[in-house]
Amino acid sequence: MASRWRNRLWFLWHRTDKTVLGCVLATGLTVVALGVALSAAFADRDRSRALLRETHENNLDCLARNVYFEARGEPLAGQYAVAEVTLNRRGTAGFPRTLCEVVYQKTWDPLRRRYVGAFSWTEFEGLPDPAGEPWDTAVEVAEAAYYRRHAPVLKGALYFHATYIQPEWAPQKQRLARIGGHVFYR
Repeated sequence: MASRWRNRLWFLWHRTDKTVLGCVLATGLTVVALGVALSAAFADRDRSRALLRETHENNLDCLARNVYFEARGEPLAGQYAVAEVTLNRRGTAGFPRTLCEVVYQKTWDPLRRRYVGAFSWTEFEGLPDPAGEPWDTAVEVAEAAYYRRHAPVLKGALYFHATYIQPEWAPQKQRLARIGGHVFYR
């Protein structure tokens, strides 16, 4: 019985036009290759979107932390101003490229002979995790500033300090405004 089927298949193979079989095989391989390519493209797109979403989440967290620790007791306008300065730095030469790098930037201070943070709170160890209504407000401010739902008011502002200190760099900068307990400069 098996030899009979084998003979029939052999006869069918030799009697069949190989051109049609080749076309069917080529079409099938093409369809499979396109399927694999599309699958890879969609998987890559999904990875890119996930990476972008994670980057935005990290940026928002760093921005919200900066607003929280630098200005949580300030009026809302002062919190937006701190967010604006942080965002302005990201887009300016001489500053890091990501918001988290801007927030946690350290520079060498020859007088203190150590690295100091661009924002003072980043130098403290063991800060408690942000929480409560001030944290919720900082997150809202960060999102509104990040997604440009809040119009910037301090065009080009890159620096600020608390009103109770007088940094040596302040006289060389253009003063823009005093909002709450901070003075802002370009």
